[in-house]
Amino acid sequence: MGVSFVRTVIVFLLLIVAIRIMGKRQLGELEPLELVTAVLISNLAAQPLQDTGTPLLYGIVPVLTLLCCQLVISGISVKHGRFRRLVSGKPSILIDNGAIVQSEMKKCRISVDELYVELRINGVTDISTVRHAILETDGTLSVLPYAKFSAVTPEEMQLDAPDNGLPVTVVSEGRVMSDNLKLLGLDEAWINTQIAQHGGIDIKHVYLMTVDAAGKVYYAEKEGKS
Repeated sequence: MGVSFVRTVIVFLLLIVAIRIMGKRQLGELEPLELVTAVLISNLAAQPLQDTGTPLLYGIVPVLTLLCCQLVISGISVKHGRFRRLVSGKPSILIDNGAIVQSEMKKCRISVDELYVELRINGVTDISTVRHAILETDGTLSVLPYAKFSAVTPEEMQLDAPDNGLPVTVVSEGRVMSDNLKLLGLDEAWINTQIAQHGGIDIKHVYLMTVDAAGKVYYAEKEGKS
């Protein structure tokens, strides 16, 4: 039992390191190279966990080998566009200047219903408003509407819109984020003042509180607080 526990912990930590090295994009949409690597790593890592008679190195060495191969191929892909297209393919234009490219739809094996699903995910309900729709190599659909259907920006309306920056969390599930408070030059007294202004009583009842550069506060209390 102890051996299985140790082997599991070692493989678990190894996989965390591997995913971190492969990059943040591994956690989102996967291109063919990353998908193949992730599948193989998961299978190879499972073997020494299922059979304690298999030396642990038989699982670690292949995982590290795959990781090195993935990093080398990724590095080459960055420097050589042709090699990248060979490994990951190239984007496919499904809608070009408002017209559905049926040959490309057929080539990518995408039906009209599937295209509409992806458009709705992108917030588009009327296909006539789309000028270009591009199926990226990671399987996501990039939608570019006609200019007249694009959202109007404050700059185009000649408005002076303030940049409030990113909201910073100061309280999360009843816990004070001390480092964030220090970064903002605030203290718990300020938090207690904000809680009182929002009708709250105690920090432990706060589910989330954020504040941006302009001083705008978002406040949410825990449900069913006692």
